[in-house]
Amino acid sequence: MSIIYSENSGLNNAAVGKLETPLKMVIEHESDLQTKRGGICDWLFNIERSTKFGETVVGQNEFGIFAATEEGAGAENDEIRETYRKFIEHIQFMKEFTITAQMMEDANYGVAADAKRRAENFTRAYYKTMHKICEYALANGTASQGHFAKAVLDLTSPDGLPLFHSAHKWGAGDKVGTQSNYFYGNIFKTGDGDARAYSTAAFEEALNELSSKIRNMKDENGDILGYTADTIILPGNRPAAEAVAKKVCGSEGALGNGYNDINLQCGNWNIVVMPDWQTSDDRCMIMSSEANKNLCGNMFFNRVPLTVSNWVDNHTGNYIWNGRCRFGVGFGSYKHILLAVDSTSALADGTAM
Repeated sequence: MSIIYSENSGLNNAAVGKLETPLKMVIEHESDLQTKRGGICDWLFNIERSTKFGETVVGQNEFGIFAATEEGAGAENDEIRETYRKFIEHIQFMKEFTITAQMMEDANYGVAADAKRRAENFTRAYYKTMHKICEYALANGTASQGHFAKAVLDLTSPDGLPLFHSAHKWGAGDKVGTQSNYFYGNIFKTGDGDARAYSTAAFEEALNELSSKIRNMKDENGDILGYTADTIILPGNRPAAEAVAKKVCGSEGALGNGYNDINLQCGNWNIVVMPDWQTSDDRCMIMSSEANKNLCGNMFFNRVPLTVSNWVDNHTGNYIWNGRCRFGVGFGSYKHILLAVDSTSALADGTAM
């Protein structure tokens, strides 16, 4: 991610001059550090630049298989048709911080400690906004709409249904159908009622089943896509479920038996914990990073990166820093990801595993 810095000309205040360049360097340095650290946006979303008011993800059907023809005969004509489109609108976000006139006057030798801390936090807040809006969009993917920092977010997939739903549509014309990416069942626990206990065997079995569901997602022709799931996304407040997932995905040997079998899940998964995804039950998301990229699944469009400007308020003498950015977040597909909830009771808009 880049950062754009613009300074107003004609500032003759000597105190301003002592703060302006050092704070600019602090902001840009902090931006470089935050870029290297990554986060939810980098790990789970496709980040693209944009030069428009918004971006449209367009879906098309695929060519069918080649057909055999007689010698000298012409080829069977196939056609590509648009099957869906999803518009993602960019949203403007802004923030300011102020350095008082007294602080500027006292900053004769370098940047005052408080001013430096504000500049660092200013940049961190920008990156935090990026990651948190992406996290919010996924965590609330069972709803059609969400509210984040006073912005209204469209959380639907291209078929108009929430990202996670049991009756997503595929195809067009005479080739149409539905499929689910929202499931419930024994994901982390086994047994019934109060006797249910966390189980590595239950989670391993669930992973096999859920991976198969990702692999068998159909394209717009009704053909199986065949993508391999490789990412597990977990809530930040379910430590027991997180421990089960790490055991299953990190153990070289099979768990729970003495036969010295290999663990078929080991090395096949990346586990991402979203801290702000706080749930009252055990649940997880399963995603194919390849499908996410190829199908334009989780999308983050960067229209205007962090742009920082500064000026002196004539009424107070205070030095004001303003940051502005525009970006859009949305989903160009539902076929790359699914949500699974550990429950023996039926869920609205969810289907049994």
